[in-house]
Amino acid sequence: MKKITLQGILYDDKSSYLRGPALAPPRIRSLFNSPSANYFAENGMEIVPEIFDDKGDFEINTYFDIEYLTSKNLKNSEHLLTLGGDHSITYPLIKAFYKFHGPVDLIHIDAHADLYDIFEGDKFSHACPFARIMEEKLINKLVQIGIRTLSKHQREQSEKYGVETIEMRHIHKATSLELKNPVYISLDIDALDPAYAPGVSHHEPGGLSTREVLKIFQSINVPVLGADIVEYNPTRDINDITGMVCAKFLKELAAKMIENN
Repeated sequence: MKKITLQGILYDDKSSYLRGPALAPPRIRSLFNSPSANYFAENGMEIVPEIFDDKGDFEINTYFDIEYLTSKNLKNSEHLLTLGGDHSITYPLIKAFYKFHGPVDLIHIDAHADLYDIFEGDKFSHACPFARIMEEKLINKLVQIGIRTLSKHQREQSEKYGVETIEMRHIHKATSLELKNPVYISLDIDALDPAYAPGVSHHEPGGLSTREVLKIFQSINVPVLGADIVEYNPTRDINDITGMVCAKFLKELAAKMIENN
């Protein structure tokens, strides 16, 4: 297996409430390498830094630069891990990903569906990326897990685009997904209950535990070609609790990519 391409996108201009996720990538990197933990994933693999083709962190001048940079970083690569950044980055990430891999299945883990057609006058808001992805038919299917804030409009959008939604109240279904195609995983850290991840801009009680997210990862039995970790806001964190959760997810996602290659 070739190295996993790793990139950080320092961007939160599309955040609707608080800024801060642009600070996340270097913090996650630092905690991933913290001497308080080791590099071993739960499947026994040692996810040392050398496993990554690390492209570094990128300051973004304009939103559409994200697609260009990602396309550049994806050359000669099979797997991509991205540290964000607010959730708006997933749309240009998937646009770039589509050029290299064609349509894949997308597993989106989040408290919010992010399916608004337009939010606060912006079609590229962090509340809209999956509407853009679906209307441009960039993926085969979208599975959303952990949702607990569906508005009437977003329920209509979900029906319109044929989204498979596993709301938080039905979370027991999340570890028995029927997957046939390679997948991309988009993980919004506010999918977790604030007790496990206080370092987010939007606290949504009643969410996933860290272990429940790991069980979802570990239940996937098809190739994982790409993933992003978004919406971690270090300015809201407490004693790096959320940052260490992000570092854990980075390690476990990389291990799953290798295991299912």
